[in-house]
This record gives sequence, structure tokens and C-alpha cells, in this order.
Amino acid sequence: MTDTSSEVTDVERIDAEAVNAAWARKPLYEARKKIFPKRARGQYRQFKWLVMLVTLGIYYLTPWIRWDRGPFAPDQAVLVDMANRRFYFFFIEIWPQEFYYVAGLLVMAGLGLFLVTSVVGRAWCGYTCPQTVWVDLFLVVERAIEGERNQRMKLDAAAWSAGKLVKRVSKHAIWLLIAVATGGAWIFYFADAPTLLVDTFTGQAAPIAYITVAVLTATTYVFGGLMREQVCTYMCPWPRIQAAMLDENSLAVTYNDWRGEPRSRHTKKAKAEGKIVGDCVDCNACVAVCPMGIDIRDGQQLECITCALCIDACDEVMDKVGRPRGLISYATLNEYADNMALATAGGTSPINPELVRKPDGSFSDKIRHFDWRIFIRPRTLLYLSVWALVGIGLLVALGSRDRLEVNVLHDRNPQFVRLSDGSIRNGYTVKLLNMIPEPRVIFLSIEGLPGATMSIVGIDQPEGRSFAIPVEPDRLRTIKVHIHQPIEEIKAGKTVFRLVAADKGSNESDVYKATFDAPEVK
Repeated sequence: MTDTSSEVTDVERIDAEAVNAAWARKPLYEARKKIFPKRARGQYRQFKWLVMLVTLGIYYLTPWIRWDRGPFAPDQAVLVDMANRRFYFFFIEIWPQEFYYVAGLLVMAGLGLFLVTSVVGRAWCGYTCPQTVWVDLFLVVERAIEGERNQRMKLDAAAWSAGKLVKRVSKHAIWLLIAVATGGAWIFYFADAPTLLVDTFTGQAAPIAYITVAVLTATTYVFGGLMREQVCTYMCPWPRIQAAMLDENSLAVTYNDWRGEPRSRHTKKAKAEGKIVGDCVDCNACVAVCPMGIDIRDGQQLECITCALCIDACDEVMDKVGRPRGLISYATLNEYADNMALATAGGTSPINPELVRKPDGSFSDKIRHFDWRIFIRPRTLLYLSVWALVGIGLLVALGSRDRLEVNVLHDRNPQFVRLSDGSIRNGYTVKLLNMIPEPRVIFLSIEGLPGATMSIVGIDQPEGRSFAIPVEPDRLRTIKVHIHQPIEEIKAGKTVFRLVAADKGSNESDVYKATFDAPEVK
């Protein structure tokens, strides 16, 4: 008997080596397949045009809006003044210690995104995400120079020529101009826009301004022009996160396969032969317009940004072939499941849409349609309630805040000084904050320390219990205060009293509880 174990082992070893060699030659990442989206026409495409114009208009034009705050404050409506540590938004001025307002707005933005996603899916991704908006803008340039989808595909496959070179250079040059404008618009939010514009073109702007423009130019050009759908698929975390925000009542772009299958490009011929066919004519119009290059008929996919352009494309085809719209539509999982069940009830074929329509072509009454009441459910009400509570809290805090603050720091070394007459003196560093763009006089007074008087270094006034101190607009004034208490009023240890800062013109005031240190009186 021949022992074949060594031969089998050798064969297995050779096969394993061949498999390993094949895997070693296989690239780790699949090469990108270029997508050439066709221009769609319809209500969702029009809505996307509107959103693009509004969002880009807000971004590019906002730094140029003026807002009169008086002679002591900048007149730019929206300004992040890093040098003076201020944030101006029309009539609102935020100081660094009030950053919780900005944090509150970010919380509201997050909750709003959760709310929108739970109701209408990835509407943010499909309509208002900056990546989506700038890709749309870059596609407008691409179509204007290179033509529609088929023309762009032919140009991409064609050999290099003078005509192709001119078109490509022109397209990329305009993309770069848009990218530069994007970076340039961003830096205008951080300084006076007209002044910075002149400084930028004359080479007098700060280096950080040019660095910022360069970085944003590069990212806009690469993300919006070169990477496009790859940013949404591989770089953005939101497609993964948003799944937790969706449920069976969330709207999503859906292919109603119970109505469309089996698809056929020769519907009349198939019906004449007695075959059952669906409404889908397999024209691939939905695939051609998709900026992500997916086929919505394959079901819900990570790459789908729910821009709804496939709905417009499919509706246009349905109009041409005389079938009702809505083969691809916004639908909830519950709505889809109910319609599938209704289409198959009683032995009805799920692939024959004629059995679920009236003779006039309209949908049967038993088919479930969109119901706005799906918006009102525990999840959406919770998001809306928390969002509203945060917003109301911010408004109340914003409306009731004082624009005057006083802070006091007690001297530590020494904590007190005994004067020649036996009285005790304590020293304090007092900070008076005027948070309005107007000069005003702030009255600093002592309350609750019997017999005490104060003097202020640098102010030539006799000692007293109240001083009038001028403070410049939008400024912090630091003063050195000495408080004296006569020997007959002294109490050993720490005595709590109040320093009150008040503006009699606006009736604003702020109080700081301080302590007066004194030794044992012998």
C-alpha cells in the first residue's frame, strides 16, 4: 500500500501558497469608479437649487452685513473678534465667560439634527450639508463646461487633445476660484470684512489669514471636486450614527418593489405574451442621476443621502410611460410593509400593480398613503421638548442677563495692615466689567461693614463708602481698593460684607460678597 499522505500535504501546501500569492497581488482598496451624475428635473431638484442658493448666499454674504452698535463697537453684524475676545451676532454680544450660550446653540443644533433625522431621514445630508452643497456647485461648473452625463463620460474616455485639455483646465481653474472664495469668505467672519479684503490683496493681512485661506481652498477643492461621494461614504461618521436615530416611522427614499417588480424594458411585449410585469421599465434613470452612484432599487444603503433626485427621475419616466408617480418615493418602513401586505392579500400578486389600483389609474383606497401624524410620536416629541427647553432657557438667560459685573480678589500678603491709629486696613483688587459698547459711570459702594470707608489708588477723592468710577465701553477696568475700619468697630476674624457695583442710568447692579480680616483687638 502506497502512503499518499506526503503527496496530499504537498498539494495542499502548493494550493495554499497559490492562494496567498493571489491575495498578496490583490489591492487592499478598490479603485474609485468615477460617477457622472445626470442632471435631474423635478420638485426635489428645484428644492435643492433653492437650498443651495440660500446656504451659499448666507455663507458668502453674511460678513458684509452691517449692524450699527454705536461709535465704540464694530459695525459688522456677525463677527468673531478674537483680538478682543468677543462674538457679535447682530444685537447680541457674547463675552468669553458667556460661552455657554454658544454651547447651548450647539446642543440645540445636535438635538435639531436628531429630530430631523428621526422624521425625514438624512435630509441634512441630502440638502444642507456643506459637502453636498459644494458638490452641487462644482457639478454646475462641470456640466456647463463638459456637457451632460454622456458627453462627460465620452470626454473622460477620450484621448488627450487640445480641446480636452482646455475643458479640464477651465473646469479646475473655476473650481479653484470657488475654493479660494470659500476660504476667503471664512476669514471675513474674524475681522472687519472690507478692511481685511484690502489687506489680503495688498499683502498686509496676518499670516494666519493666508494659511486659513490656503487650508480651506485645498479642502474645498479636494473634497468637493475630486473626492465627492467618497467623503460621505468613507470619511463622514454621520451615515453610521444616523441609523440609531431612525425607526419604522422615519421617512426614507424607498423603491416600492411590490409595485415595480419584475422590471422589464419591454412591458407591452411582455403583457402581450401574458407575462406579469411591474411598473419599473429598467431604464436606470434613478441610477444616472444619483450623485452617490447607487441603485436605490437594491434597497436602503449606507451611501444613500436621501437627496430624492431618483424620485424626480423616476416620476419623469412614469409620466412618459403613462403610469402613476411614486414608484420611488419618500416612505416609512411601516408604510412600505403595509402596502406590501395589502398588495399580496387574498392571493393578489405583489408584482401586478393593476390589482391595487382603481380603473382610472389612481391608487386603491386600501393602499396606505403618507400620514403627517407619524411626526407625532414619543421619539420626536422627546427631541422637540428637549430642544425647546434648551432654546427657552437660552432666551430667558439672554434676556435677563446683566451687562455689568464686579469681581473682587482679597490681598493675601498681608491679609490686613494695622495703622498707627489702631484701625485695620484690607486691600482688594476689584475688576469692574462694562459689557455694553457705551462708556458709563459705575458706582462702587460698601454695604454691611459698620464704620468702614474705602480709598481707591489713582483716584484723588477723600475716603468714603461710595465712589463713582468711569469705565470705557466694552472694557474691564481693574482698580486697587483699600478698606479701613476704625478700631471701635473691629470684630476679630472674618467679617462678610458686600461690594456693590451699580449703574444708575440703566439700573443694573452686581454684588460681590467679600470678607474683611481683622486680628484680635487688645
